[in-house]
Amino acid sequence: MTKQPVFEIFDDIAPTYDRTNRILSGGIDLYWRRKMASLLPSAEKIKLLDLATGTGDQLLSLLKNSKKIDQAIGIDLAEEMLKIGRAKLKAYDHLVTLKQASATAIPYLENTFNCATMSFGIRNVDNVPGCLREIYRVLRPEGKALILEFSLPTNRWIQKAYLLYLNKLLPHIGRLISAHKQAYTYLARTIQAFPQAGAFCKLMEEAGFSHVKAHPLTFGIVTIYQGEK
Repeated sequence: MTKQPVFEIFDDIAPTYDRTNRILSGGIDLYWRRKMASLLPSAEKIKLLDLATGTGDQLLSLLKNSKKIDQAIGIDLAEEMLKIGRAKLKAYDHLVTLKQASATAIPYLENTFNCATMSFGIRNVDNVPGCLREIYRVLRPEGKALILEFSLPTNRWIQKAYLLYLNKLLPHIGRLISAHKQAYTYLARTIQAFPQAGAFCKLMEEAGFSHVKAHPLTFGIVTIYQGEK
């Protein structure tokens, strides 16, 4: 049996994706996305690229919480997710374009963007170092990458409780809401397999980024990584 491509899984769960996120995170994912806005670069007018943009949640949060974004482009391979995103971002049509494209082959020239953001997407790409090199390529000098991703708490007891939720409860709740057998089992597996803070910071540095930092949030359940070109 052929393995289903990741973007097709997201196409399948697109209609329930936002609702499932709110329920599984208890709504705290909205806070995580707002936190990204506080880390945007200092440029007065920002040309921004949002990778794995999905239904546009991260872009919508950035636009609501920052007046500095002058132009924004969101890319994703899952067209069904993008359709929902276009409807959600209709009020920002004059600023935002969403298009189907890969985060490992970004269809823009080098030195194009002031900032590149990616939320809960980089663990889904086949080639993480290649994706980071692509992000670095399309950023302008002094541009900033902001990557929000799930991580594992470092506190032993919190991590134990989190892994219990991740492996036992989350897949069942996700399956009930989305009616998709694989999606949230896949989510739990990829969170645990993804490089943790120090290892991911090293990957960013190897891709060329400087001033790399990790900002753990909510006991380390998620981390925002930043790096500059």
